[in-house]
Amino acid sequence: MKRKYDYLIVGAGLYGAVFAYQMRQAGISCLVIDKRSHKGGNVYCEDIDNIRVHKYGAHIFHTDNQGVWDFVNRFAKFNRYTNSPLAYFKGKLYNLPFNMNTFSQLWGVKTPAEAQAKIAEQRKVFDFIKEPRNLEEQALKLCGEDIYSCLIKGYTEKQWGRSAKELPAFIIKRIPFRFIYDNNYFNDAYQGIPIGGYNVLIDALLEGIDVHLNTDYFKSKAELECIADKILFTGCIDEYFDCCLGNLEYRSLRFENHSLNIGNFQGNAVINYCEREVPYTRVIEHKHFEFGTQPTTVVTYEFPDSFEIGKEPYYPVNDEKNMELYYKYQELAVRDSSVLFGGRLGKYAYLDMDDTVEAALSLAEKEIELRKK
Repeated sequence: MKRKYDYLIVGAGLYGAVFAYQMRQAGISCLVIDKRSHKGGNVYCEDIDNIRVHKYGAHIFHTDNQGVWDFVNRFAKFNRYTNSPLAYFKGKLYNLPFNMNTFSQLWGVKTPAEAQAKIAEQRKVFDFIKEPRNLEEQALKLCGEDIYSCLIKGYTEKQWGRSAKELPAFIIKRIPFRFIYDNNYFNDAYQGIPIGGYNVLIDALLEGIDVHLNTDYFKSKAELECIADKILFTGCIDEYFDCCLGNLEYRSLRFENHSLNIGNFQGNAVINYCEREVPYTRVIEHKHFEFGTQPTTVVTYEFPDSFEIGKEPYYPVNDEKNMELYYKYQELAVRDSSVLFGGRLGKYAYLDMDDTVEAALSLAEKEIELRKK
């Protein structure tokens, strides 16, 4: 590591890869490091029985941003996969997002007018809630008892590891209802999976860029800080500052993979399990992301988990207490012009993949312009 770089990028995930690519196009040198043994961060796919398995949970690329869609399609062709998850509750399957199929399955209604009347009737019961104090009150006020109890309460409590009465109301700002028979989860104009998996996209972005895997920034910090003029850090912002102001909260996940000697296990890529008593939140059958016809299949059970040192942080807990602490870390970050923060963990924000790409492109453009001055 004797060479001098313009940027050290900590994290070989989507954010770091997009930023590194843009900088390389501008003639700016980067070294990308990652503590894992592979590139791609959480979008990495591993091959099991000739099936591309989303190692860190289901990732479906979707966007209504034409520029972002055009950008990623320069590096990989995307298939026509449409996300249409199902929800399982007490032996029955329901379509998601909440649409006429869902309402018909719940109540036997057939027309939009019937569904709207049923929702209005259930919401009216909770008119006494003027200012929701927690997620449960917010959800009941928005959708009524049936949708909340069957399809929201258990899943949400498992995901966040606490009662819905202990979760802030703003987590559910609104609940979208579609009064059409349409199971397409996203409203975005573009969606799909890279043909060949996300590794194709990441490898293309990082082609020609120095990447060092199995490299822990914190274990080689003194050496690495001297190797570049500037650092882009995509890990946990509180960890970068040695948690000097306190620990931000995260939620983690645990995955159990099962290879099955059958061609089709559940007939859908993703099924959510909404009962609180069922310990996992989702079952993912990966071959359906790419319309696979392999004679066997791989399914993953996804378990929400508490976060502690040694586990992967997946979701920031963006409640009022944690956001107040994050803003203090952000103040520390602003004072140090030699380091930039990006990605879900660096920004302590829940970012979809298109948001991640857009943010990385924006930061790269800003940095390139700064270097011209």
